[in-house]
Amino acid sequence: MIAPEPPPYAAVVLAGGRAARLGGRAKPQLEVGGRTMLAAVLAAVADADPRVVVGPPQPVPGGVRVVREQPPGGGPVAAMRAGLSAVDADVVAVLAGDLPFLTASLVRDLRERLTGDGVLVVDDAGRDQYLLGVWRTAPLRAALAGTAGPVPVRRVLARLAVTRHHPARAPGRPAPWTDCDTPADLERARAAARDRDRG
Repeated sequence: MIAPEPPPYAAVVLAGGRAARLGGRAKPQLEVGGRTMLAAVLAAVADADPRVVVGPPQPVPGGVRVVREQPPGGGPVAAMRAGLSAVDADVVAVLAGDLPFLTASLVRDLRERLTGDGVLVVDDAGRDQYLLGVWRTAPLRAALAGTAGPVPVRRVLARLAVTRHHPARAPGRPAPWTDCDTPADLERARAAARDRDRG
């Protein structure tokens, strides 16, 4: 039996922040495995419409819209709110812009598992990955609308009915939730990409 096609969706990619631990460089524009981390994330949601990047002006593929959170640098909740303002789809993937090993198959898996208000990935340590999930747009927008000032993402999403998913992956393969917050993280990701490409 063929699984039903998951519903159409939009994608909001959070690509702002100062990346202070990486010398203030534009983190999503750093390369891992021969392409920028932002390019990897956008490739994983190539079938989303629209694709919205939230952050300062930066290189993006044609057809991708860039919007700015208010105030600039106001944090992920403000960025999510700004991104959703450009979305009219009923379903939206909300993703960090520094996930170099995100795949289209994982995004599709999340869309197929969407029940309640949303579904997010849980990592090997049992931590919720709040910026690696798929949501019903209306309840997510409503939860974000009730916030003011800097608020932790987990507090906003705690109001929603969330399914948690721990994706299977091949031994030795980089985890899809791998992000790059420090120079050491970045070097580990680059080494993992080299190992993957040799394999």
